[in-house]
Amino acid sequence: MKEGPDISIVAALIGNPACANMLMALLAGPALTATELAQEAGLSPSTVSGHLDRLLKASLVAVERQGRHRYFRLADPDVAMALEALMPVATRAGHVRVRTGPRDPELRRARTCYDHLAGDLAVKMFDQLVARRLLTRRGDELRLTREGRDFFECAGIDVEALDGSRRALCRPCLDWSERRSHLGGTLGAAVLDHVVARRWAVLEPKSRIVRFSPSGEQKMTAWFSR
Repeated sequence: MKEGPDISIVAALIGNPACANMLMALLAGPALTATELAQEAGLSPSTVSGHLDRLLKASLVAVERQGRHRYFRLADPDVAMALEALMPVATRAGHVRVRTGPRDPELRRARTCYDHLAGDLAVKMFDQLVARRLLTRRGDELRLTREGRDFFECAGIDVEALDGSRRALCRPCLDWSERRSHLGGTLGAAVLDHVVARRWAVLEPKSRIVRFSPSGEQKMTAWFSR
């Protein structure tokens, strides 16, 4: 066997349709019970238990207990990033689930990608930040400039505290619907918190949709475009 991480076990779990459905449900952010995940995957509670045990052992999910209930979530942002990165590959290969309805355009417009903003609006923001040299990009390396720090700190975002995290401050995250990058990392999460705190948008329950009000979208666009 070659040296280094063995991706086959993790890849096999993600490739299992039942596990994939549960992982994608958790990508929306909120922790879910085994019963809720069973409904997402179309499985019986007894069957879903075995899948969750394997996901736990592979460190793809984590569990928290509250009273009699166990709540499952994605283990960390690396898992979310891996799932999001697979979406454009699946789309390019033609493996797309067909779910028509009014929610689809809303998901493409603005949605959560784990804990940060994704979709058309997020991609436009990323492009503007790079064009204004608030962010500089070289390949997959993304750096916040001095001007960028000033920009976010003026908005009340504590960049120094974010930079002290073990997680990357900022990174490009490939957007599966737009095929271009949006802003990930702790800074990307802080931007989404900023948007929600100012009530420019709300997170729709049990969905990845981020619903902007007309005035909220105008304020958001004005913020990163000025």
